[in-house]
Amino acid sequence: MTRTAAASTARPDDEQQRFASLDPRTGEVVGHHPVRTEAEVVEAVRRARSAAAFWAELGFDGRRARLDAWRRLLVRRLAEFQSLVCAETGKSADDARIELGLVVDHLRWAAKQAAKVLGRRKVASGLLMHNHAATLEYRPLGVVGVIGPWNYPAFTPMGSIAYALAAGNAVVFKPSEHTPGVGEFLAGTFAEVVPEFPVLQVVTGFGETGAALCRAGVDKLAFTGSTPTGKRVMAACAESLTPVLVECGGKDPLIVAEDADVRAAAEAAVWGGMFNSGQTCAGVERVYVAEAVADEFIALVTEKARALRPGGEPDADFGPITMPRQVEVIGAHVADALERGGRAVVGGLESVRPPYVEPVVLVDVPEDAAAVTEETFGPTLVVNRVADADEAVRRANALRYGLGAAVFSRHRGEELAGRLRCGMVAVNSVLAFASVPALPFGGVGDSGFGRIHGEDGLREFTYAHAVTRKRFGTLLDPMTYDRGPRTVRHVLRLIRVLYGR
Repeated sequence: MTRTAAASTARPDDEQQRFASLDPRTGEVVGHHPVRTEAEVVEAVRRARSAAAFWAELGFDGRRARLDAWRRLLVRRLAEFQSLVCAETGKSADDARIELGLVVDHLRWAAKQAAKVLGRRKVASGLLMHNHAATLEYRPLGVVGVIGPWNYPAFTPMGSIAYALAAGNAVVFKPSEHTPGVGEFLAGTFAEVVPEFPVLQVVTGFGETGAALCRAGVDKLAFTGSTPTGKRVMAACAESLTPVLVECGGKDPLIVAEDADVRAAAEAAVWGGMFNSGQTCAGVERVYVAEAVADEFIALVTEKARALRPGGEPDADFGPITMPRQVEVIGAHVADALERGGRAVVGGLESVRPPYVEPVVLVDVPEDAAAVTEETFGPTLVVNRVADADEAVRRANALRYGLGAAVFSRHRGEELAGRLRCGMVAVNSVLAFASVPALPFGGVGDSGFGRIHGEDGLREFTYAHAVTRKRFGTLLDPMTYDRGPRTVRHVLRLIRVLYGR
Protein backbone atom coordinates (compact mmCIF):
# COMPACT_ATOMS: atom_id res chain seq x y z
CA MET A 1 0.00 0.00 0.00
CA THR A 2 1.40 3.41 -0.95
CA ARG A 3 1.76 6.30 1.43
CA THR A 4 -0.83 8.31 -0.48
CA ALA A 5 -3.34 5.49 -0.47
CA ALA A 6 -2.98 5.02 3.26
CA ALA A 7 -3.65 8.68 3.89
CA SER A 8 -6.71 8.77 1.66
CA THR A 9 -8.37 5.55 2.74
CA ALA A 10 -7.69 5.50 6.47
CA ARG A 11 -10.95 7.20 7.41
CA PRO A 12 -13.26 4.57 8.92
CA ASP A 13 -16.86 5.42 9.70
CA ASP A 14 -16.57 4.77 13.42
CA GLU A 15 -16.91 7.54 16.03
CA GLN A 16 -13.21 8.35 16.20
CA GLN A 17 -11.68 8.42 12.76
CA ARG A 18 -8.01 7.52 12.66
CA PHE A 19 -5.28 7.48 10.07
CA ALA A 20 -1.91 5.83 9.77
CA SER A 21 1.46 7.48 9.39
CA LEU A 22 3.67 5.37 7.15
CA ASP A 23 7.37 4.91 6.65
CA PRO A 24 7.94 6.15 3.06
CA ARG A 25 10.86 3.74 2.67
CA THR A 26 8.84 0.60 3.29
CA GLY A 27 5.15 1.52 3.53
CA GLU A 28 5.04 0.07 7.05
CA VAL A 29 2.77 1.67 9.62
CA VAL A 30 4.65 3.87 12.09
CA GLY A 31 1.59 4.74 14.17
CA HIS A 32 -2.11 5.57 14.19
CA HIS A 33 -3.48 8.98 15.06
CA PRO A 34 -6.94 10.53 15.45
CA VAL A 35 -8.47 12.82 12.86
CA ARG A 36 -9.44 15.75 15.04
CA THR A 37 -12.79 17.32 14.23
CA GLU A 38 -13.59 21.03 14.18
CA ALA A 39 -15.28 20.68 17.58
CA GLU A 40 -12.18 19.02 19.03
CA VAL A 41 -9.93 21.75 17.65
CA VAL A 42 -12.15 24.46 19.15
CA GLU A 43 -12.05 22.62 22.47
CA ALA A 44 -8.25 22.44 22.34
CA VAL A 45 -8.07 26.20 21.84
CA ARG A 46 -10.52 26.70 24.73
CA ARG A 47 -8.33 24.61 27.03
CA ALA A 48 -5.32 26.57 25.87
CA ARG A 49 -6.85 29.79 27.22
CA SER A 50 -6.50 28.81 30.86
CA ALA A 51 -3.15 27.21 30.09
CA ALA A 52 -1.96 30.48 28.57
CA ALA A 53 -2.84 32.40 31.72
CA PHE A 54 -0.88 29.93 33.86
CA TRP A 55 2.10 29.98 31.50
CA ALA A 56 2.21 33.78 31.28
CA GLU A 57 2.08 34.13 35.06
CA LEU A 58 5.23 32.04 35.42
CA GLY A 59 7.20 34.99 34.08
CA PHE A 60 10.37 34.84 32.05
CA ASP A 61 12.39 33.04 34.72
CA GLY A 62 9.72 30.43 35.40
CA ARG A 63 9.20 29.73 31.73
CA ARG A 64 12.94 29.52 31.09
CA ALA A 65 13.29 26.90 33.83
CA ARG A 66 10.59 24.74 32.24
CA LEU A 67 11.91 25.20 28.70
CA ASP A 68 15.44 24.33 29.83
CA ALA A 69 14.06 21.18 31.45
CA TRP A 70 12.31 20.32 28.19
CA ARG A 71 15.55 20.85 26.29
CA ARG A 72 17.43 18.50 28.59
CA LEU A 73 14.70 15.88 28.26
CA LEU A 74 14.83 16.10 24.46
CA VAL A 75 18.60 15.63 24.55
CA ARG A 76 18.25 12.55 26.76
CA ARG A 77 15.75 11.06 24.32
CA LEU A 78 17.51 12.23 21.18
CA ALA A 79 18.07 8.71 19.81
CA GLU A 80 14.38 7.85 20.17
CA PHE A 81 13.38 11.17 18.62
CA GLN A 82 15.77 10.70 15.71
CA SER A 83 14.41 7.22 14.98
CA LEU A 84 10.86 8.59 14.89
CA VAL A 85 11.82 11.41 12.51
CA CYS A 86 13.56 8.91 10.22
CA ALA A 87 10.60 6.54 10.29
CA GLU A 88 8.00 9.17 9.38
CA THR A 89 10.05 11.10 6.81
CA GLY A 90 12.46 8.45 5.54
CA LYS A 91 15.38 10.85 5.86
CA SER A 92 18.85 9.56 6.65
CA ALA A 93 20.01 9.28 10.24
CA ASP A 94 22.51 12.13 9.85
CA ASP A 95 19.93 14.44 8.28
CA ALA A 96 17.64 13.76 11.24
CA ARG A 97 20.45 14.31 13.75
CA ILE A 98 21.30 17.68 12.20
CA GLU A 99 17.65 18.70 12.35
CA LEU A 100 17.31 17.80 16.01
CA GLY A 101 20.59 19.48 16.91
CA LEU A 102 19.15 22.70 15.50
CA VAL A 103 15.93 22.17 17.49
CA VAL A 104 17.88 22.01 20.73
CA ASP A 105 20.05 25.02 19.89
CA HIS A 106 17.10 27.25 18.99
CA LEU A 107 15.10 26.15 22.04
CA ARG A 108 17.99 27.12 24.28
CA TRP A 109 18.40 30.52 22.61
CA ALA A 110 14.72 31.43 22.77
CA ALA A 111 14.43 30.52 26.44
CA LYS A 112 17.57 32.45 27.35
CA GLN A 113 16.91 35.61 25.32
CA ALA A 114 13.18 36.13 25.87
CA ALA A 115 13.50 38.33 28.98
CA LYS A 116 16.13 40.58 27.38
CA VAL A 117 14.24 40.99 24.10
CA LEU A 118 10.67 41.24 25.40
CA GLY A 119 10.99 42.57 28.96
CA ARG A 120 10.05 46.09 30.04
CA ARG A 121 12.61 48.76 29.20
CA LYS A 122 12.84 52.54 29.28
CA VAL A 123 12.70 54.54 26.05
CA ALA A 124 13.47 58.20 25.42
CA SER A 125 10.47 60.53 25.83
CA GLY A 126 11.50 63.28 23.41
CA LEU A 127 11.30 67.07 23.63
CA LEU A 128 7.55 67.59 24.04
CA MET A 129 7.14 64.81 26.61
CA HIS A 130 10.37 65.43 28.57
CA ASN A 131 8.39 65.43 31.82
CA HIS A 132 7.10 61.90 31.20
CA ALA A 133 8.81 58.53 31.68
CA ALA A 134 8.21 56.06 28.85
CA THR A 135 8.46 52.28 28.93
CA LEU A 136 7.93 49.52 26.41
CA GLU A 137 7.40 45.80 26.83
CA TYR A 138 6.16 42.94 24.64
CA ARG A 139 3.31 40.86 26.01
CA PRO A 140 2.18 37.39 24.90
CA LEU A 141 -0.75 37.21 22.51
CA GLY A 142 -2.39 34.31 24.34
CA VAL A 143 -2.94 31.23 22.15
CA VAL A 144 -0.87 30.64 19.03
CA GLY A 145 -1.84 28.11 16.38
CA VAL A 146 0.98 26.44 14.42
CA ILE A 147 0.58 24.44 11.20
CA GLY A 148 3.81 22.59 10.43
CA PRO A 149 5.32 20.87 7.38
CA TRP A 150 6.58 17.33 6.82
CA ASN A 151 10.06 18.01 5.42
CA TYR A 152 11.48 19.29 8.73
CA PRO A 153 8.76 18.10 11.08
CA ALA A 154 10.60 19.14 14.25
CA PHE A 155 12.91 22.04 13.34
CA THR A 156 10.52 24.12 11.25
CA PRO A 157 7.48 24.14 13.58
CA MET A 158 9.75 24.57 16.60
CA GLY A 159 10.84 27.85 15.02
CA SER A 160 7.35 29.01 15.94
CA ILE A 161 6.55 26.76 18.92
CA ALA A 162 9.71 27.41 20.95
CA TYR A 163 9.63 31.15 20.37
CA ALA A 164 5.89 31.44 21.05
CA LEU A 165 6.30 29.49 24.29
CA ALA A 166 9.30 31.56 25.38
CA ALA A 167 7.23 34.69 24.76
CA GLY A 168 4.55 33.40 27.14
CA ASN A 169 1.91 31.91 24.83
CA ALA A 170 0.13 28.57 24.84
CA VAL A 171 0.36 26.68 21.54
CA VAL A 172 -1.97 24.40 19.56
CA PHE A 173 0.07 22.56 16.94
CA LYS A 174 -1.28 20.83 13.85
CA PRO A 175 1.55 18.71 12.37
CA SER A 176 1.57 17.41 8.82
CA GLU A 177 -0.52 14.29 8.26
CA HIS A 178 2.71 12.65 7.09
CA THR A 179 4.52 13.28 10.42
CA PRO A 180 1.93 13.30 13.22
CA GLY A 181 4.09 11.20 15.52
CA VAL A 182 6.75 13.89 15.65
CA GLY A 183 4.14 16.38 16.81
CA GLU A 184 2.86 13.98 19.46
CA PHE A 185 6.41 13.38 20.67
CA LEU A 186 7.02 17.10 21.11
CA ALA A 187 3.77 17.61 23.01
CA GLY A 188 4.27 14.50 25.12
CA THR A 189 7.77 15.40 26.26
CA PHE A 190 6.70 18.98 26.99
CA ALA A 191 3.84 17.69 29.16
CA GLU A 192 6.39 15.79 31.26
CA VAL A 193 7.99 19.07 32.37
CA VAL A 194 4.77 21.13 32.38
CA PRO A 195 2.11 18.72 33.69
CA GLU A 196 -0.19 21.33 35.26
CA PHE A 197 -1.91 22.68 32.13
CA PRO A 198 -2.02 21.79 28.41
CA VAL A 199 0.31 24.60 27.38
CA LEU A 200 1.36 22.73 24.21
CA GLN A 201 -1.32 20.61 22.52
CA VAL A 202 -1.35 18.70 19.24
CA VAL A 203 -4.34 18.23 16.94
CA THR A 204 -3.68 15.64 14.23
CA GLY A 205 -5.53 15.20 10.98
CA PHE A 206 -5.70 16.41 7.40
CA GLY A 207 -6.37 19.75 5.72
CA GLU A 208 -9.77 20.07 7.36
CA THR A 209 -8.15 19.99 10.79
CA GLY A 210 -5.75 22.75 9.78
CA ALA A 211 -8.63 24.82 8.40
CA ALA A 212 -10.48 24.35 11.69
CA LEU A 213 -7.46 25.67 13.58
CA CYS A 214 -7.46 28.78 11.38
CA ARG A 215 -11.07 29.45 12.41
CA ALA A 216 -10.86 28.31 16.05
CA GLY A 217 -10.12 31.71 17.59
CA VAL A 218 -6.36 31.56 18.09
CA ASP A 219 -4.65 34.90 18.57
CA LYS A 220 -2.17 34.25 15.76
CA LEU A 221 -1.59 31.48 13.24
CA ALA A 222 1.89 30.48 12.08
CA PHE A 223 1.91 28.46 8.88
CA THR A 224 4.68 26.77 6.91
CA GLY A 225 3.92 25.19 3.56
CA SER A 226 3.31 25.92 -0.09
CA THR A 227 2.35 29.34 -1.42
CA PRO A 228 -1.11 28.23 -2.69
CA THR A 229 -1.94 26.68 0.69
CA GLY A 230 -0.59 29.77 2.44
CA LYS A 231 -3.08 31.90 0.52
CA ARG A 232 -5.93 29.65 1.64
CA VAL A 233 -4.74 29.89 5.24
CA MET A 234 -4.71 33.69 5.00
CA ALA A 235 -8.23 33.70 3.56
CA ALA A 236 -9.54 31.49 6.38
CA CYS A 237 -7.85 33.61 9.06
CA ALA A 238 -9.17 36.81 7.49
CA GLU A 239 -12.71 35.77 8.41
CA SER A 240 -11.91 36.46 12.06
CA LEU A 241 -9.12 39.01 11.52
CA THR A 242 -6.64 36.50 12.93
CA PRO A 243 -3.08 37.67 12.16
CA VAL A 244 -0.84 35.22 10.34
CA LEU A 245 2.82 34.38 9.90
CA VAL A 246 3.30 32.70 6.53
CA GLU A 247 6.53 30.91 5.57
CA CYS A 248 6.09 29.53 2.08
CA GLY A 249 8.33 28.03 -0.52
CA GLY A 250 11.46 29.23 -2.24
CA LYS A 251 13.46 28.80 -5.40
CA ASP A 252 16.71 29.76 -3.82
CA PRO A 253 19.66 30.76 -6.01
CA LEU A 254 23.35 30.21 -5.49
CA ILE A 255 25.67 32.69 -7.23
CA VAL A 256 29.22 31.65 -8.11
CA ALA A 257 31.23 34.75 -8.94
CA GLU A 258 34.37 34.97 -11.04
CA ASP A 259 36.55 35.15 -7.92
CA ALA A 260 34.85 32.30 -6.04
CA ASP A 261 36.54 29.38 -4.37
CA VAL A 262 35.13 27.06 -7.02
CA ARG A 263 35.73 23.80 -5.18
CA ALA A 264 34.02 25.10 -2.04
CA ALA A 265 31.13 26.45 -4.12
CA ALA A 266 30.65 23.10 -5.87
CA GLU A 267 30.65 21.21 -2.58
CA ALA A 268 28.12 23.66 -1.12
CA ALA A 269 25.89 23.50 -4.20
CA VAL A 270 25.68 19.72 -4.13
CA TRP A 271 25.02 19.54 -0.41
CA GLY A 272 22.57 22.46 -0.46
CA GLY A 273 20.64 20.91 -3.33
CA MET A 274 20.70 17.24 -2.38
CA PHE A 275 20.63 16.91 1.40
CA ASN A 276 17.29 15.85 2.86
CA SER A 277 16.49 14.66 -0.68
CA GLY A 278 16.31 18.27 -1.79
CA GLN A 279 13.21 18.77 0.36
CA THR A 280 14.34 22.07 1.86
CA CYS A 281 12.47 25.32 1.32
CA ALA A 282 15.70 27.33 1.54
CA GLY A 283 17.87 24.70 -0.17
CA VAL A 284 19.74 25.37 -3.40
CA GLU A 285 17.57 24.84 -6.50
CA ARG A 286 19.20 27.04 -9.15
CA VAL A 287 22.84 28.03 -9.62
CA TYR A 288 24.17 30.93 -11.65
CA VAL A 289 27.88 30.53 -12.33
CA ALA A 290 30.10 33.11 -14.02
CA GLU A 291 31.35 31.98 -17.42
CA ALA A 292 34.97 32.35 -16.34
CA VAL A 293 34.69 29.48 -13.84
CA ALA A 294 31.69 27.59 -15.25
CA ASP A 295 33.53 24.65 -16.80
CA GLU A 296 35.49 23.92 -13.63
CA PHE A 297 32.42 24.34 -11.43
CA ILE A 298 30.20 22.07 -13.53
CA ALA A 299 32.89 19.38 -13.68
CA LEU A 300 33.23 19.40 -9.88
CA VAL A 301 29.46 19.38 -9.30
CA THR A 302 29.11 16.49 -11.73
CA GLU A 303 31.79 14.48 -9.95
CA LYS A 304 30.33 15.08 -6.49
CA ALA A 305 26.69 14.52 -7.42
CA ARG A 306 27.40 11.27 -9.26
CA ALA A 307 28.90 9.83 -6.07
CA LEU A 308 25.64 10.24 -4.10
CA ARG A 309 22.98 7.57 -3.73
CA PRO A 310 19.59 7.61 -2.03
CA GLY A 311 18.46 4.70 0.07
CA GLY A 312 16.47 3.47 3.02
CA GLU A 313 19.44 2.48 5.17
CA PRO A 314 20.50 4.88 7.99
CA ASP A 315 23.85 5.71 6.40
CA ALA A 316 22.42 6.53 2.95
CA ASP A 317 23.38 9.92 1.50
CA PHE A 318 19.71 10.86 1.58
CA GLY A 319 16.36 9.14 1.79
CA PRO A 320 13.21 8.88 -0.32
CA ILE A 321 10.81 11.61 -1.32
CA THR A 322 8.49 11.81 1.68
CA MET A 323 5.33 12.93 -0.13
CA PRO A 324 4.47 10.71 -3.12
CA ARG A 325 2.87 13.51 -5.15
CA GLN A 326 6.15 15.38 -5.15
CA VAL A 327 7.82 12.64 -7.19
CA GLU A 328 5.49 13.52 -10.05
CA VAL A 329 6.44 17.20 -9.79
CA ILE A 330 10.15 16.39 -9.87
CA GLY A 331 9.75 14.16 -12.91
CA ALA A 332 7.67 16.78 -14.73
CA HIS A 333 10.26 19.50 -14.09
CA VAL A 334 13.11 17.32 -15.35
CA ALA A 335 11.15 16.29 -18.44
CA ASP A 336 10.20 19.87 -19.27
CA ALA A 337 13.80 21.06 -18.89
CA LEU A 338 15.09 18.39 -21.23
CA GLU A 339 12.34 18.97 -23.80
CA ARG A 340 13.21 22.68 -23.85
CA GLY A 341 16.89 22.14 -24.62
CA GLY A 342 18.42 21.61 -21.20
CA ARG A 343 21.01 18.89 -20.74
CA ALA A 344 21.39 16.43 -17.89
CA VAL A 345 25.05 16.06 -16.90
CA VAL A 346 24.04 13.87 -13.95
CA GLY A 347 21.01 11.57 -14.03
CA GLY A 348 17.87 12.31 -15.98
CA LEU A 349 14.34 10.99 -16.21
CA GLU A 350 15.63 7.52 -15.34
CA SER A 351 16.69 8.92 -11.94
CA VAL A 352 13.06 9.19 -10.85
CA ARG A 353 12.25 5.81 -9.27
CA PRO A 354 9.53 6.26 -6.63
CA PRO A 355 9.88 6.67 -3.78
CA TYR A 356 13.50 7.56 -4.55
CA VAL A 357 15.01 10.16 -6.87
CA GLU A 358 18.70 9.94 -7.64
CA PRO A 359 20.72 13.16 -8.09
CA VAL A 360 19.92 15.15 -11.22
CA VAL A 361 22.05 18.05 -12.45
CA LEU A 362 20.69 20.05 -15.39
CA VAL A 363 22.55 22.70 -17.38
CA ASP A 364 21.56 25.23 -20.04
CA VAL A 365 17.93 25.25 -18.93
CA PRO A 366 15.77 28.12 -20.28
CA GLU A 367 14.94 30.69 -17.61
CA ASP A 368 11.19 30.29 -18.16
CA ALA A 369 11.25 26.50 -17.66
CA ALA A 370 9.43 25.08 -14.65
CA ALA A 371 12.72 23.73 -13.27
CA VAL A 372 13.88 27.37 -12.94
CA THR A 373 10.68 29.17 -11.98
CA GLU A 374 8.80 26.67 -9.77
CA GLU A 375 9.78 24.91 -6.57
CA THR A 376 10.97 21.39 -7.46
CA PHE A 377 11.63 20.13 -3.93
CA GLY A 378 13.81 17.23 -4.97
CA PRO A 379 17.52 16.32 -5.29
CA THR A 380 17.96 18.34 -8.48
CA LEU A 381 20.15 21.28 -9.44
CA VAL A 382 19.80 23.64 -12.38
CA VAL A 383 23.18 25.16 -13.25
CA ASN A 384 23.13 28.00 -15.77
CA ARG A 385 26.07 30.01 -17.07
CA VAL A 386 26.02 33.81 -16.87
CA ALA A 387 28.43 36.45 -18.13
CA ASP A 388 29.32 37.62 -14.62
CA ALA A 389 28.04 37.92 -11.05
CA ASP A 390 26.04 41.03 -11.89
CA GLU A 391 23.96 39.11 -14.42
CA ALA A 392 23.58 36.38 -11.82
CA VAL A 393 22.04 38.86 -9.39
CA ARG A 394 19.58 40.05 -12.02
CA ARG A 395 18.46 36.49 -12.77
CA ALA A 396 18.30 35.57 -9.10
CA ASN A 397 15.95 38.50 -8.45
CA ALA A 398 13.70 37.76 -11.42
CA LEU A 399 11.26 35.44 -9.59
CA ARG A 400 8.51 36.35 -7.14
CA TYR A 401 10.06 33.99 -4.59
CA GLY A 402 12.44 35.61 -2.14
CA LEU A 403 13.32 33.27 0.72
CA GLY A 404 17.10 32.68 0.90
CA ALA A 405 20.17 32.74 -1.29
CA ALA A 406 23.90 32.02 -1.29
CA VAL A 407 26.87 33.83 -2.80
CA PHE A 408 30.39 32.53 -3.35
CA SER A 409 32.96 35.28 -3.92
CA ARG A 410 36.29 36.09 -2.31
CA HIS A 411 35.95 39.86 -2.57
CA ARG A 412 32.36 40.79 -3.47
CA GLY A 413 30.30 38.52 -1.21
CA GLU A 414 28.64 41.09 1.01
CA GLU A 415 28.15 43.54 -1.85
CA LEU A 416 26.35 40.93 -3.97
CA ALA A 417 24.37 39.71 -0.94
CA GLY A 418 23.13 43.25 -0.34
CA ARG A 419 21.66 43.40 -3.85
CA LEU A 420 19.59 40.23 -3.53
CA ARG A 421 15.85 40.50 -2.91
CA CYS A 422 15.31 37.87 -0.25
CA GLY A 423 15.11 37.45 3.49
CA MET A 424 18.46 35.76 4.09
CA VAL A 425 21.81 35.28 2.37
CA ALA A 426 24.79 33.03 3.17
CA VAL A 427 28.16 34.22 1.86
CA ASN A 428 30.66 31.47 1.03
CA SER A 429 28.35 28.86 2.55
CA VAL A 430 24.78 27.66 2.19
CA LEU A 431 21.94 27.80 4.73
CA ALA A 432 24.19 29.12 7.51
CA PHE A 433 21.53 31.68 8.42
CA ALA A 434 19.10 28.92 9.47
CA SER A 435 21.63 27.62 11.98
CA VAL A 436 22.15 30.97 13.76
CA PRO A 437 19.39 31.29 16.38
CA ALA A 438 19.83 35.06 16.65
CA LEU A 439 19.02 35.62 12.95
CA PRO A 440 15.41 35.95 11.76
CA PHE A 441 14.19 33.46 9.16
CA GLY A 442 11.62 34.33 6.54
CA GLY A 443 11.09 35.70 3.07
CA VAL A 444 9.42 38.25 0.84
CA GLY A 445 7.06 38.01 -2.13
CA ASP A 446 5.67 34.54 -2.76
CA SER A 447 7.90 33.18 0.00
CA GLY A 448 5.63 34.76 2.61
CA PHE A 449 6.01 37.28 5.40
CA GLY A 450 6.72 37.42 9.10
CA ARG A 451 9.76 35.95 10.82
CA ILE A 452 10.67 33.04 13.03
CA HIS A 453 13.97 32.77 14.95
CA GLY A 454 15.92 35.61 16.51
CA GLU A 455 14.57 38.68 18.26
CA ASP A 456 12.07 39.21 15.44
CA GLY A 457 10.83 35.65 15.99
CA LEU A 458 10.20 36.31 19.67
CA ARG A 459 8.39 39.60 19.00
CA GLU A 460 6.32 37.90 16.27
CA PHE A 461 4.25 36.20 18.99
CA THR A 462 3.69 39.28 21.15
CA TYR A 463 2.09 42.70 21.05
CA ALA A 464 3.86 45.91 22.01
CA HIS A 465 2.61 47.47 25.26
CA ALA A 466 3.64 51.13 25.70
CA VAL A 467 3.22 53.17 28.90
CA THR A 468 3.95 56.79 29.74
CA ARG A 469 4.03 58.18 33.30
CA LYS A 470 3.96 61.89 34.11
CA ARG A 471 6.83 62.70 36.49
CA PHE A 472 6.40 66.46 37.02
CA GLY A 473 4.62 69.49 35.63
CA THR A 474 6.03 71.73 32.92
CA LEU A 475 5.65 75.36 31.88
CA LEU A 476 4.98 74.37 28.31
CA ASP A 477 2.22 71.78 28.30
CA PRO A 478 0.42 71.85 24.92
CA MET A 479 -1.78 68.84 25.72
CA THR A 480 -4.46 70.69 27.72
CA TYR A 481 -7.07 73.40 27.04
CA ASP A 482 -5.52 75.33 29.96
CA ARG A 483 -2.24 75.76 28.06
CA GLY A 484 -2.65 79.50 27.45
CA PRO A 485 -2.44 81.38 24.14
CA ARG A 486 1.36 81.51 23.95
CA THR A 487 2.17 77.89 24.74
CA VAL A 488 1.82 76.52 21.21
CA ARG A 489 3.81 79.46 19.79
CA HIS A 490 6.64 78.76 22.26
CA VAL A 491 6.60 75.05 21.40
CA LEU A 492 6.78 75.76 17.66
CA ARG A 493 9.62 78.22 18.25
CA LEU A 494 11.54 75.51 20.10
CA ILE A 495 10.88 73.03 17.29
CA ARG A 496 12.25 75.48 14.71
CA VAL A 497 15.35 76.25 16.75
CA LEU A 498 16.20 72.65 17.67
CA TYR A 499 15.03 70.69 14.64
CA GLY A 500 14.84 73.11 11.74
CA ARG A 501 18.54 73.34 10.94
